[in-house]
Amino acid sequence: MSDFRFHLQKYKHGSKITCPECKRKRCFTRYVDEEGIIEFPDTVGRCDHEHSCGYHYTPKDYFHDNPDKAPKDWKDDNTHIYNNVAKSTIGKEKPKPMKPSLIPYEIVQKSIARFDMNPLHAYLCSIFGKEETKRLFQLYFVGTGHKWGGCTVFWQIDFNGNVRGGKLMGYNRETGHRIKKPTSQVTWAHSELKLQDFHLVQCLFGEYQLRQRPTAIVALVESEKTALVMAHFMPDFVWLATGGMDGCFNEKTMQVLRGRTVVLFPDLGGWDKWQKKTQVLKFICKRVIMSDVIEQQAADEHREAGLDIADFFLMKATSHEILADMIRRNSAVQSLVDKLGLEICDEEESHYVGNLPNLRWKLIQRKKG
Repeated sequence: MSDFRFHLQKYKHGSKITCPECKRKRCFTRYVDEEGIIEFPDTVGRCDHEHSCGYHYTPKDYFHDNPDKAPKDWKDDNTHIYNNVAKSTIGKEKPKPMKPSLIPYEIVQKSIARFDMNPLHAYLCSIFGKEETKRLFQLYFVGTGHKWGGCTVFWQIDFNGNVRGGKLMGYNRETGHRIKKPTSQVTWAHSELKLQDFHLVQCLFGEYQLRQRPTAIVALVESEKTALVMAHFMPDFVWLATGGMDGCFNEKTMQVLRGRTVVLFPDLGGWDKWQKKTQVLKFICKRVIMSDVIEQQAADEHREAGLDIADFFLMKATSHEILADMIRRNSAVQSLVDKLGLEICDEEESHYVGNLPNLRWKLIQRKKG
């Protein structure tokens, strides 16, 4: 028995298959799980033709591209359970990277519906109102999935408009927090769609906006929800998400930020790790800034909770939240709003009406009957 959990399959007659890269028969050795729990697709393995083909897609690469398939205790440095049996590549041709698989845009379009069952949409409507939430969801092409009785789909669309993948996540519609117990509600669209031989190569969430706003400063955060929320509070930035502390934060993915000014907003607890990662960006970006704004304001309980910049902005009640609270306290407020034809508006176009505190309004012109 092998000392490593994941290793190349031992040869026996008929065990070698066609290489997914060079298409030559009986030259490709697959990886196997010694415990028999994880069954790798036929693309995870190594081609015998190291010089002419060089294809080698390891379990480590597979788990990085498909984190939902990785064992619970998996880390990239788990060398004690992983052996790629790789030989020295000095003087040899480097393995050719696989092309990213793509999801048809029609699937994205179909998901942009049924927001009544989307928990994050419901939560943001209570914070920003329906119109602003609609704008944010359209800006980032956020969709709805049927998983867990309704979930949020964060589509990853790259600089050229290709749909690289979609992350499905469950949220509490009352608090806006991710559902992590009893199990974490997160999976990938290609897994739910059962797309065969799908090779996920992630890109930054919101990346396609870089083409639309070539001179805007880029703000980089960890979570997709944070990017969505901050696009409301600070719209002058292009808010992009890596999909986690590590996520797709690597040299290859960050090439899309070449020549840009980038401000990093790590979650509390992620400062040291992202500070090291800025070394990757310094050779790519025009300017790199690490923001310590929440580090300076955070209390111990904030650090324990691992809050991010969006959490701090959401601590202060928005106009829509204030209005909703007033209506809960006195239903006559809603009647007043309806009869006067009022709606909340931006500060620059507003004026105070009556004695309604902390809210800015504008009159809606009524249509003549």
